[in-house]
Amino acid sequence: MIASNGVRLHVAEAGPADGPLLILLHGFPEFWYGWRHLIGPFAAAGYHVVVPDQRGYNRSDKPGQISDYRLDLLAGDVIGLADHFHAPRVFLAGHDWGAIVTWWVAQTYPARVARSVTLSAGHPAVWKWQIRHDATQRRLSRYVGIFQLPWLPELAIRRNDFRLLADAVCDSAAPNAFTAEDLTRYRAAWKQKGALRGALNWYRAIWREALAPPSSFRVHPPMLMLWGEHDKYGTRRLGEESIRLCDDGRLEIIAEGSHWLLRDRPEEVGARMRTFFGQ
Repeated sequence: MIASNGVRLHVAEAGPADGPLLILLHGFPEFWYGWRHLIGPFAAAGYHVVVPDQRGYNRSDKPGQISDYRLDLLAGDVIGLADHFHAPRVFLAGHDWGAIVTWWVAQTYPARVARSVTLSAGHPAVWKWQIRHDATQRRLSRYVGIFQLPWLPELAIRRNDFRLLADAVCDSAAPNAFTAEDLTRYRAAWKQKGALRGALNWYRAIWREALAPPSSFRVHPPMLMLWGEHDKYGTRRLGEESIRLCDDGRLEIIAEGSHWLLRDRPEEVGARMRTFFGQ
C-alpha cells in the first residue's frame, strides 16, 4: 500500500529497485492482475515494475464522489507513485482506461515521462469528440451513456454473480482468453466494497469534464499506440486521430488482436514494448 496524491494505492511490484521505473496501468473492469503476463519478463529485463490497482479498484482506496475520478487526479496518482520511488522520469504503459490515464500523464507531465505505450484506447478528448460526431464510435460506446445512470448500472452488473460483466469481457476477447480462474479473481475484485461504483465513476467523471477540442492538445514524449485489428470498443480512426496529437508517435495494428491485447497477444505486446522502450 503506497500513499499517493491523497489516496492509498495497492501495488504489485517486481524487479530491481535501482532499475528504470516502469508503471503499468490497467483498465476497466480489471485490476493489476491484467498485466500479470508481462510483469515477470520486464522485471527480468531489469525494469523496476510497479503495477497499481488504480483508485476505485480492488484493494486501493475508493473515494465516494464522482469528482474524485477526474483526469487530473488520476494522472496525479501516477506522478505520486513516481515521486514515492524517487524516479524523475518513468516508462509508462496503460491498457483501456489505463491508456487514457497514460495519455493524460504524458500530455500533462511531459518532463516526467521517458516513453509511453497505450493499448486499446485513444486520447480522451478524441474519444469524447468521436462519440458525439462519429456514428460508429457512438454505437461502440453506447454503454458509456448507460453508465451515467445512478445506481441502476451497479444493480444490473451485480446480478447473477456479475454475469453481465463477465460475459461482456469474454465475448469481446479471443476464445478462451479469460479462464475460469481469471474470472474468479475478477469477481473477487469486483466484490470489494465500493469497487464497482468506483470503477463506474471513472465514466461518470469524464462525461462531466469539459475537455477542449482535440486540436488543443499536444503530447511531447515518444508514444507507441497498439491497437487490436478486431477491437469491439473503438474504431481504427480513434487511434489514427489520437496519434496525430503526438510530436513523436506511431500507431501499430496487431493482426487478429481484440480489445484485450494483454490476453490475446501478451508476448507480441511485450516484444513491441521492449523494442520501443529500448529505442
